[in-house]
Amino acid sequence: MWLGRASLALLLGLGGAAMAQEPATLFRNVRVFDGTSPRLSAPTDVLVRGNGIARIAPGQSAPAGARVIEGRGRTLMPGLIDAHVHMVFTSMTMQSLLAPGLTPEQATAMAAAEAERMLLRGFTSVRDVGGPSFGLKAGIDSGKWQGPRIWPSGPTVSQTSGHGDYRLPSEGPRRFTGQMSRAEKLGGGWIADGRDEVLTAVRESLRHGASQIKVMAGGGTSSEFDPVDVSQYTLDELRAAVEAAEDWNTYVTVHAYTDRSIRRAIEAGVKCIEHGQIASDEMLALMRDRGVWLSLQVLRASTPDMTPLRAEKRKPVIEGQARVWASAKRLGVKLAWGTDYLFEPELNDTQNANLLELKQWFTPPEILKLVTHDNAQLLALSGPRSPYPGTLGVVREGALADLILVNGDPITNIDLMGDPARNFAVIMKDGRIVKTSP
Repeated sequence: MWLGRASLALLLGLGGAAMAQEPATLFRNVRVFDGTSPRLSAPTDVLVRGNGIARIAPGQSAPAGARVIEGRGRTLMPGLIDAHVHMVFTSMTMQSLLAPGLTPEQATAMAAAEAERMLLRGFTSVRDVGGPSFGLKAGIDSGKWQGPRIWPSGPTVSQTSGHGDYRLPSEGPRRFTGQMSRAEKLGGGWIADGRDEVLTAVRESLRHGASQIKVMAGGGTSSEFDPVDVSQYTLDELRAAVEAAEDWNTYVTVHAYTDRSIRRAIEAGVKCIEHGQIASDEMLALMRDRGVWLSLQVLRASTPDMTPLRAEKRKPVIEGQARVWASAKRLGVKLAWGTDYLFEPELNDTQNANLLELKQWFTPPEILKLVTHDNAQLLALSGPRSPYPGTLGVVREGALADLILVNGDPITNIDLMGDPARNFAVIMKDGRIVKTSP
């Protein structure tokens, strides 16, 4: 589960047979949603060679040996991107995570099964913002498992008593007991206090292949203990995380809801806020002016496994949610969308339905742009730490070939995106067809 760069290189080498060159693919007679335009293109042909889009033009002849997929006027669009996932934690319940006999191998196997289902829902890329996903990513990249591209953060970084302090009641602080918590051993999160420990935690995650760093800057609702209103980490500690990430030419994103925690994070140089459903319009305007991203979700008031305490903690977040989506759009904040499912695997099948919740604030073309082009722009913020060189989120010549052939026109009927089993005829990731149907 905790796989470093040397082991990753070895695994990728062993997976070479699975990564053999694919034949060229010609999508004939398709209408293209290119990731940004509010309208589909005129009927055209799209040629994929290797892992990229080679040519977009009507009337193309299929190269020798190429596969030809008859579009029949259907829509070809970029693969979907979820900007806020926890690939390991979304695949298991809290009970299974706490089971004494759980091994890293078992956790990764559960995550691998869910990763394949996620890919078949059309999600070809995800940003994992906390958890032990390095081994899963390596297995997917090698061809051992099917799944989306993963931009991993590795363990979350949290202060003692922070939102990423996952210790059991029986576990004391490492500083006093000398013992790492079980969650730290599994790679779920680092508990780091003070500038020196924060620097070490961030550098350790970068050493193992993190593409960005996730820091807990405020309270949350997926935990029982830290109140939503609290601010976490001093300005100096947050600056330490940002400095360490920037030295590696990448960025820090933080978990934060309130104006106080968001303002402190912005002052420290953080480039992205996760959540923010309690932020004021003044704070959203500050984010816009500083070019800070808001990675936002459409959260539920409660779920079957949510305790009454957690549901009570979530009330102010739910109450602010609709206002923040509308205000962030109106004010021109850089927006990304993600699901943030945790420890309730039964929710995973609602990933596409969650996307449709955006109809409250966005037109169909805006939704499609948000979950393709815009989310891809956030992924690109990792710069040279991005694990997959190339352009995603668009259908254009030279871009990576992560594509979906949709039965119909999602611009006129966005509800098509809610039923991928029925409406996604072809799913392609990195030039390889992972699903095809008539």
